[in-house]
Amino acid sequence: MSESPSAQSKIVVPASQPMVAVLGSGDELLRVVENAFPTTDIHVRGNEITVSGEPTEVALVERLYDEVVTVLRTGQGLTSESIERVIAMLRSETGERPAEVLTLNILSNRGRTIRPKTLNQKRYVDAIDRHTVVFGIGPAGTGKTYLAMAKAVQALQGKQVNRIILTRPAVEAGERLGFLPGTLFEKIDPYLRPLYDALHDMIDPESIPRLMTAGTIEVAPLAYMRGRAQPVDTPVLTPEGYQPIGELEVGDLVVGSDGMPTPVLGVFPQGRKPVYQVTTQDGGSTLACGEHLWFVRTRDDQRHGHSGRVVQTQEMVGDLRRHHYRRFELPLVNAVEFPPVEVPIDPYALGLLLGDGCITDRTTPSFSTNDPELAAALEAALPGIEVRRKSGTDFVLRYRDGGRGGVIVSNPVSLALRTLDLAGTRSSTKFVPPQYLLNSSAVRLAVLQGLLDTDGGPVVQAGRTCRVQYTTCSDMLRDDVIWLVRSLGGVVYSRTRLAEGRSPGGTAARPVFHRCDAHVLDIRLPPGVAPFRLERKKTLYDLTGGGRPMRMIESIEPAGEAECVCISVGAADSLYVTSDFLLTHNTLNDAFIILDEAQNTSGEQMKMFLTRLGFGSKMVVTGDVTQVDLPSGTHSGLRIVQDILDGIDDVHFSRLSSHDVVRHRLVTDIVDAYGRWDQAQQNNRDSRGSQGKRGRR
Repeated sequence: MSESPSAQSKIVVPASQPMVAVLGSGDELLRVVENAFPTTDIHVRGNEITVSGEPTEVALVERLYDEVVTVLRTGQGLTSESIERVIAMLRSETGERPAEVLTLNILSNRGRTIRPKTLNQKRYVDAIDRHTVVFGIGPAGTGKTYLAMAKAVQALQGKQVNRIILTRPAVEAGERLGFLPGTLFEKIDPYLRPLYDALHDMIDPESIPRLMTAGTIEVAPLAYMRGRAQPVDTPVLTPEGYQPIGELEVGDLVVGSDGMPTPVLGVFPQGRKPVYQVTTQDGGSTLACGEHLWFVRTRDDQRHGHSGRVVQTQEMVGDLRRHHYRRFELPLVNAVEFPPVEVPIDPYALGLLLGDGCITDRTTPSFSTNDPELAAALEAALPGIEVRRKSGTDFVLRYRDGGRGGVIVSNPVSLALRTLDLAGTRSSTKFVPPQYLLNSSAVRLAVLQGLLDTDGGPVVQAGRTCRVQYTTCSDMLRDDVIWLVRSLGGVVYSRTRLAEGRSPGGTAARPVFHRCDAHVLDIRLPPGVAPFRLERKKTLYDLTGGGRPMRMIESIEPAGEAECVCISVGAADSLYVTSDFLLTHNTLNDAFIILDEAQNTSGEQMKMFLTRLGFGSKMVVTGDVTQVDLPSGTHSGLRIVQDILDGIDDVHFSRLSSHDVVRHRLVTDIVDAYGRWDQAQQNNRDSRGSQGKRGRR
């Protein structure tokens, strides 16, 4: 019987490395190596290690000490556990060097450095760097949450993100914490304590309260994290007009910041919550809860070239001004594109008639103007209509074929005005019909241009851009013009000049007293949107342009409590239009978001969480699918999401096992024992099932 071939190798440890670091205190590390290679003889003399045995084993020991010396050169110490992990990695022949795993520094704080300790942990950390959404799935003790937290703090300190969001489901209390004693903080603290403990390992404890107060770090149960909501009766703009947010369903369309429809991806009732009224300087307002999100821009953002930031309602309370100027600017919606609708009168012509037309329905419609250009434009926009001068500035709209064949034919303009319910209206009761308000941007702009060419005009101030001013004594027409301007991406300010107490017009011999209040609107439209067609007004406006319309937050005031709902939308920037054409959203931009214990989320909760993803953000979802605490019959969102998202680009699933447990070594044995027991139980169930099938045959 032939003996197995033998090999011998001599390993020389560099003099710069003390042997006690290589062999361990009391040769502790050497004994770990000897136990791992029982067929190999290892002898140490000075700084030389002689290894004899089977060639493959000798080669492994050589590689082992090469990795050990590489790790020690970085100044990192070794333990018996780390030696065991290096040996396991070498035996698995994965191609990665163990030294690269053990020397990858993620974060250092107070003399302590956080690193991955196993190959799968390094792959998990690398996946977080490469992918936007990462799922870390594995048993307890594998460092899933701890390493994700370290990457989050690293991203925050490196200014890759602006905030950290940490959340986990409080399933043990059914996310109904009201029955527990104490304050809200005391109720939720036990469920969040592991996240707080990890934070204190990575950030100076003194700075954590300040970061949490500023909203830079947010720690909350999943039920509270999603509570970025508005009252159920808050209007949200849809392609058919405003609709209460509480009536929206998944799949419905709402209007996004680009003015185009975007689908509702999720609807999440929130119960009764305290709400605030958020008001802008131009008089727009809406209601939202304290956690509701807003995309805003400050002067600091502008100075540093940032597009803006996402803040909560409650973060802005009490901090709306800085040195007497308003701090927070909201984005403006682009021109909204409602579905085009056929209209009975040309929209520009309608605007002219609403401005300077007489449409009482008692006589033939007429028009008054000092600008023959407008009379010609009105005639060109009304087929078959002759705009004939009656006297001075008065024109009558005569139907050319109105007396054909001796039969009087109704004026088509009069018929159209009756169809629109405008016939018989006066200066104080005129309005823009709904089919013009809920129409394409081209139709709405044409109506606005007709109104401004008649009752509006450019206001020029030295050294400033030109604003547009419009006046009407109709409450409804005032509101309709505000709608037109805001729906086109502009800003409008309204003030009222009361009729009572105003000096009369006319002449001293024939004073004309004011019978109605006058509403004065100051308008700014975005660049590229022309407010006038009338040449003299257009020329004056174009000299300086209209500047840039801005919408700043003026006040945020408590508004009691209300039943609230939260929605998520499919728009690329996650913004949707709420009341008064204000833009808001419910997702998280420039944030590092961690969902811990995700096996205890339902499928709906998992979808809600994932659809909060915003621009510049990362999400890490961690959990152990063998420890689900959900009520019977509820499917774990972490289990089903693997089937739903598997194969989607930029979504990665990292799976850790008992070999990656970095707690007490007994935890690994416990995890393995439970795994064997679960497998045996499954085999028994399968066996009983197959026997039952044979019996039925």
